[in-house]
Amino acid sequence: MGIIKLKNIRTFSYHGCLVEESKIGSDYRVDLEIKTDLRQSCISDKLADTVDYVLLNQIVEEEMAIRSELLEHVAHRIIVRIFAEAPSVSRIKLGVSKINPPIGGDVEAVTIELEEYRN
Repeated sequence: MGIIKLKNIRTFSYHGCLVEESKIGSDYRVDLEIKTDLRQSCISDKLADTVDYVLLNQIVEEEMAIRSELLEHVAHRIIVRIFAEAPSVSRIKLGVSKINPPIGGDVEAVTIELEEYRN
């Protein structure tokens, strides 16, 4: 087995429960870690034998572009798509962070983390 990580994927998105958040948007950071079998790609040196991290990044960017009220909701959509489009992925750890959230305090980021295993 092996792990592929995409760290600090940056997006500008419109998630949140407040009406203002749907209009002005915010900066977000996504950290993704997947577990998959990398043994064949280690030997073959072929992209077809691994999980393409370009695809993983594309899924994150596309799902982050669809507005959700909750970070949990957008994170769940990302996980569902990765499992659907990358059949060799057995585990996903995902963190979605809202940078400088509008919560009335000096908070750098709010992060939700999910970890899911393929059934």
